[in-house]
Amino acid sequence: MHIKRITVLLFLFLSGTALAQHDPGRNAVRLIATKKIKDARELVAQPPRKMNSPIDAAERFFVLALAACVQRDSVAALQYAQQAIRRGLPVERLQAGPRIMLQNLQDYSAFKGWMKAQEKALVHGPLLGAVTDSKARFWVRTANESKVRIEIRPGKSSNGENVLGSETGLTSESEDFTSVVSLAGLAPETHYDYKVYVDDQPVSAEGTFRTFPREHVPARFRIAFGGGAGYTPQNERMWTTLQSHDLTALLLLGDNVYIDDPEHVETQRYCYYRRQSQPDWRQLTASLPVFSIYDDHDFATNDCVPGAEIDKPLWKRSVWQVFKQNWNNPNYGGGEKQPGCWYDFYIGDVHFIMLDCRYYRDLEKGSMLGVEQKKWLFSTLFASRGRFKLLVSSVPWSPGVKPGSKDTWDGFAKEREEIFSTIEKYKINGLLLLSADRHRTDMRKIYRKTGYDFYDLMSSKLTNVHTHDLVQNAEGSEFIMGYNADCSFGFLEFDTMPADPQVKFSIVNIDNEIIDSRILQLSQLSNKK
Repeated sequence: MHIKRITVLLFLFLSGTALAQHDPGRNAVRLIATKKIKDARELVAQPPRKMNSPIDAAERFFVLALAACVQRDSVAALQYAQQAIRRGLPVERLQAGPRIMLQNLQDYSAFKGWMKAQEKALVHGPLLGAVTDSKARFWVRTANESKVRIEIRPGKSSNGENVLGSETGLTSESEDFTSVVSLAGLAPETHYDYKVYVDDQPVSAEGTFRTFPREHVPARFRIAFGGGAGYTPQNERMWTTLQSHDLTALLLLGDNVYIDDPEHVETQRYCYYRRQSQPDWRQLTASLPVFSIYDDHDFATNDCVPGAEIDKPLWKRSVWQVFKQNWNNPNYGGGEKQPGCWYDFYIGDVHFIMLDCRYYRDLEKGSMLGVEQKKWLFSTLFASRGRFKLLVSSVPWSPGVKPGSKDTWDGFAKEREEIFSTIEKYKINGLLLLSADRHRTDMRKIYRKTGYDFYDLMSSKLTNVHTHDLVQNAEGSEFIMGYNADCSFGFLEFDTMPADPQVKFSIVNIDNEIIDSRILQLSQLSNKK
């Protein structure tokens, strides 16, 4: 590698360490991981008024327990852990870890005795994902390596007593005590109940879900999407707001947990465990399929440009492995040979194409997607049977929405034009753009000289404190509507049954208020005959 290229990559990585979502808990864990124990303690001891996103008392005591444990002070660690539980910390946090940091406490006899009456066999999940018109997958994390069984029963309209099917999986330490259990042979658009068993013992986790409408057939359904979901205690009620909308799926478009530390697995797992233990999140994701991609704050640091190579920097594959262990997506790029988070799926006759905008991002080569992902993208578009095709990016497609920055598709304008021109050349109808990154919810139009105009629907302030201004006068795209006064999500209602199918896009805030809406017809997203 040339010296110039090394310098560029180091600059892009190191200059991107600004933390848009201020998080004293996460930052303290990163300090503990680097043996800066005193600094970690001082950080969480700061008065809440000095914190952008303050941690509560339970989380503060949990972090202090981690610090004491790393210093091999099991007595103090236990005292802090007990204080955390008294203040509402879910007991699963003490089981999940990060285990590397909590090992001394978990091996302490007094801790074992205290935990015996309250420990849980199921630590996290179930998290529903990769649902289709005939299949469903269930992600779980257990306290120990265990056998997990999922039983399916008839849903709402029956007594639910008959077991329709069951499948098992094994959690393993190598996968951070997680497993994904898959069930097939289900009927389209049907409600099912399920129960979870760990080592043949029933656990309290029960749920209900609905399979997708029949693939490639017109349907009516609703989804929500957004990014910018840094852990913020006062905004975690967003997951309850989402649950009230009878959604078919939830799309998380990056900055889903805000890690900002690609080199320490402990920090990464801390961020995932904290969200996965949150009761509102657990209740939502036990019944609603979640589809996720990562962005900069999940993959590395702010505005990161990691480069085109698979294993450089060295942390790339490790971060990807942790991502895989904590989600339940249909696929993860090209697998071990070509890691990533791209994949596609259908709901009815609507095609969702999810992109990885970080792993292979390379300014020098002018590519956000990398060679293999771009090949996959074009072949997927050419083969698509979707009436609407949603091209989902973790960063904005629209020109000018992050003034002065090359982090959006503005930094890869030639590749963006290659994608848009290919869509026009092959007369691919029904394309709708989704994106995230900006801490607001917007709808914008990108005018095209040939073919139809593109619409970019952006949302990335699910739970974040930090807000970005609305950009109403961007060069290259037209502002249609937007909202940044509070946390919000994008709400899409599809109806592909009429002669001219439509999708309604609404901005909904954390208080469940519909801020604004627009309807797009398929005829608006089609080439003229």
